[in-house]
Amino acid sequence: MPSRLASLIRRARRLSGERDRLLDSLAREWAEALRGQGLSAEDLEELWAGLTEETVRRLRRSADGRWPLEAVRQEAAAVIARVRERVETVLYGQIGKV
Repeated sequence: MPSRLASLIRRARRLSGERDRLLDSLAREWAEALRGQGLSAEDLEELWAGLTEETVRRLRRSADGRWPLEAVRQEAAAVIARVRERVETVLYGQIGKV
């Protein structure tokens, strides 16, 4: 059993690292796309809200009813929040007017 546990821990760490790399890559792409667009803070709020809702719709379709809607919403909100945080870090100083 201990070897199974160690294997699961290694797998979780690997998957966590992959997730972080994907989020960083996605955030860099979004930051590059948003830079110089002249978006206001309100525009960005709408963008993040829209992305969250679209992510919920896509996850619900792909989940095929396996997860409760609230769990899907929470996961989508958490992922978009992480991307948003990274994008705003890259664009820091330009948040009011991207």
